[in-house]
Amino acid sequence: MKKVYNKILSIVGNVITVRAEDVAYEELAEVTTSRGKTLAQVIKLEADLVSLQVFSGSKGVSTDDEVRFLGHPMQVTFSENMLGRVFDGSGQPRDKGPSLTDNMIEIAGPSVNPSKRIIPKRMIRTNIPMIDVFNSLVVSQKLPIFSVSGEPYNELLARIALQAEVDMIVLGGMGLKFDEYMYFKNELEKGGALNRSIFFMHTASDPVVEGLMVPDLCLAVAEKFALAGKDVLVLLTDMTNFADAMKEIAITMEQVPSNRGYPGDLYSQLASRYEKAVDFDNAGSITTLAVTTMPGDDVTHPVPDNTGYITEGQFYLRNGRIEPFGSLSRLKQQVNGTTRKDHRAIMDGMIQLYAQYLEAEEKRSMGFRMTDWDSKLLKYGSQFEGTMMDLTLNIPLEDALDRGWEILADCFTKEETGFRSELIEEFWPTK
Repeated sequence: MKKVYNKILSIVGNVITVRAEDVAYEELAEVTTSRGKTLAQVIKLEADLVSLQVFSGSKGVSTDDEVRFLGHPMQVTFSENMLGRVFDGSGQPRDKGPSLTDNMIEIAGPSVNPSKRIIPKRMIRTNIPMIDVFNSLVVSQKLPIFSVSGEPYNELLARIALQAEVDMIVLGGMGLKFDEYMYFKNELEKGGALNRSIFFMHTASDPVVEGLMVPDLCLAVAEKFALAGKDVLVLLTDMTNFADAMKEIAITMEQVPSNRGYPGDLYSQLASRYEKAVDFDNAGSITTLAVTTMPGDDVTHPVPDNTGYITEGQFYLRNGRIEPFGSLSRLKQQVNGTTRKDHRAIMDGMIQLYAQYLEAEEKRSMGFRMTDWDSKLLKYGSQFEGTMMDLTLNIPLEDALDRGWEILADCFTKEETGFRSELIEEFWPTK
């Protein structure tokens, strides 16, 4: 039987408080106002005092409005009919399509039992050399993309969504501008990937609490598809907006703040989402790539700082490129020894030479005398940046490795590269 109350004790911001019994944390309620009905979620329990975050805001809510508890937490539909559809942060259609109410599942469940997981050992090809060659993405990996505002991180996510060799994409946006939301939709539709994608989009004008729901909605749906045997790639942007929504609600609830005003359970909240990444035994998988913007390019900011302890590496996006230094996929060694036998050699050797190129570039900028070796390094660095670091590339791993050998052969002699002789004999280009 649904519990109904018609006396709201207080309204602070978008949070209302009622006195109620037998109510669970994160339970949903329906608030009936003069403007219609809206959803609210329990965010704090203190004896019989229940605080709820109103999804559409408290404007129009009065103290004598009816609050009806629904007896369950947030739920989302799950079916093949979701493919190609766009939903908002409360799971309702944003694309003006029909509502889906079959097979409702609860969100924000526990992470998968470790005994049901298998060791990651499969590569996800993205056809982007800076990922595939140098920091391979592995099935069931959880990786953040650390970036500053203004970098093309959404463009990178859209390109990965188009090119990644997975069964389906679940894309979650938090605090997006309207044109960013439309960019994702148009790009995936233009690239023919919309029919294997599901969108959960929260814009900056939507209620704050819906932004908190987006990762849980994405991961709950992804988990169901993974259990059905699908390899699912979950793309989230931006987890800093998610954390800021948490902070806003914590301030409203007058919680004791932690570092820079964020709630004390920030690490746990982030970890509970990232740890959903899994490769199931005898089923599919969930792989998570999530943008984390760094205010002021400060990696010690609480959101990227906590994220770095949870995830298995990171991609640094700077100057429109994935930086080879600082970027790291801690699981790449699980797969790059099984792709092609020159993969690891190209990965290590080209980065070492690029590091020497940066030193040569610094010498040139300071007016030092340049040697023949420095000149070769400068030529190499220019080709490496132009033909390997470009994020608009769409080439298979094998072609990228061949391109690496071509750059080396154009800039150096065989002996200068330091590669093993058996690899040079097999892969060195013949002019």
